[in-house]
Amino acid sequence: MMALLFALGAMLGAPPTNPALDDATIVAIFDAANGYDIETGQLALQKSHTKAVRDLAQQFINDHTAVRQQGRDLAKRLKVTPTPPKENPLAHDHEQALKLLRSKSGAEFDRAYADEEVRYHQAVLDAVSSTLLPAVQNADLKAFVEKVGPAFQGHLEAAKQLQKQLAQATAGK
Repeated sequence: MMALLFALGAMLGAPPTNPALDDATIVAIFDAANGYDIETGQLALQKSHTKAVRDLAQQFINDHTAVRQQGRDLAKRLKVTPTPPKENPLAHDHEQALKLLRSKSGAEFDRAYADEEVRYHQAVLDAVSSTLLPAVQNADLKAFVEKVGPAFQGHLEAAKQLQKQLAQATAGK
C-alpha cells in the first residue's frame, strides 16, 4: 500500500490545472483507492488469526465498500464516467503491496498489515488535501470528498492504534 500511495502522490503531483486530472479521473482514482483497501482487508481476513487485525480489516472493508458505492452513485447521478489515468502505476504498486503482505504470516503479517494501513491512509489524506481536492471542479463531488475525509482520518487513527497494540503484544513476549 505504501508504494501504491507514493505512486498516487507522484502521479497526482501535477498542478490542478492539468487536464489529465479532471473529475472523471479523480472519481476513478478514488474508486480504485477504495477498492485497493477492500482487497487488502480481505487478505487480512484470510491470513490473520488476530482478532484486532480481523476486526479492523472488516471495518475497513465495510467502510470502503460503502464509500466506494456512494462515489459510484454520485458519479452516475452527475453523469461522470470514471476514467482511469492513461499511465496508472497504482495497479502495479497495489500488486506489489499485496505480494509483500502475502509473503508474511503470523505476527509478521499483522505488523506489516498495520504498517501498510497507516501509510496508506496517511498518503490518501495527503493526496486528497494537496492534489485531488484542489483539482475537483464539480461542487457535489468536492462536497463528497470533503465529507469522507474524516472517515479516512478515523481509519488512520485506528490503524495507528493497531500498530501500538501489536507492538505492545510483541514487546510482552
